[in-house]
Amino acid sequence: VQLQASGGGLVQAGGSLRLSCAASGRTLRSYAKGWFRQAPGKEREFVARITLSGGFTHYADSVKGRFTISRDNAKNTVYLQMNSLKPEDTAVYYCAATSVNTIAAAWYGFWGQGTLVTVSS
Repeated sequence: VQLQASGGGLVQAGGSLRLSCAASGRTLRSYAKGWFRQAPGKEREFVARITLSGGFTHYADSVKGRFTISRDNAKNTVYLQMNSLKPEDTAVYYCAATSVNTIAAAWYGFWGQGTLVTVSS
């Protein structure tokens, strides 16, 4: 599986962005997907995940109610809709794939290259 993340950019606080993660190689349907982020000087942290079927989603408390993860298996793509963005959301966002339903980054065996999101105050 190869993952290509896109959609990052510069946005003002309160604005919105939608990140996309396109998968190639093995079929996307075989893997659960997650989004993680890493801010400067901080460790990588879990943001959201979605199961194989898309029937279950899970969010970090810091983004709950503002971010929405979804997937389109026909397009082999996972999305992260980010609304009401805050300066503290500034980070490099990574999509990742796993065969296990978990929020632990160590269990995600496939990672995209990351896309930078910058939220100005």
